[in-house]
Amino acid sequence: MADQTLVPVSGVIQRVTPLSGDCCSLQVSIINNSGVSNFIVSPSTYVIQEVRLRAGMLVTAFYDSNLAIPLVYPPEYQAVIIGRKNANETIYAGWFDEDLLAVDQSLELNVGPSTQIMTSNGQRFNCSLEGQLLIVYYSASTMSIPPQTTPRRIIVVC
Repeated sequence: MADQTLVPVSGVIQRVTPLSGDCCSLQVSIINNSGVSNFIVSPSTYVIQEVRLRAGMLVTAFYDSNLAIPLVYPPEYQAVIIGRKNANETIYAGWFDEDLLAVDQSLELNVGPSTQIMTSNGQRFNCSLEGQLLIVYYSASTMSIPPQTTPRRIIVVC
């Protein structure tokens, strides 16, 4: 498992602008109840389903909390993952153990027959989810500790 700790920021894209001097990167401004956060979307960022990011789109972006963050306002993060989400949906990204418990113990998965499991390039994934970086889409979870959910979709980043 990697040493990354992925932190989500969900909100509405306020604007998407080319990064000055870098034709392959964008700055995406996301607004939510906590204010505005800027994300740098570079060629190394995984954009879920390669969706075109646009103003007004509801998204979740993840950054690695172990990386240095410039002391600027609004905060600016290097996006590791960014993807569109539905209004009543949560996206979680992280690593899971053999019991499908997140390594940070914040979520436990109960994979159901309707759960779509695919790789980051859209292919069916038929192997163990243990030790994999997973992007999990779900809408409801239990109030237990840890919360349990039956995800709608799991993307295995491999």
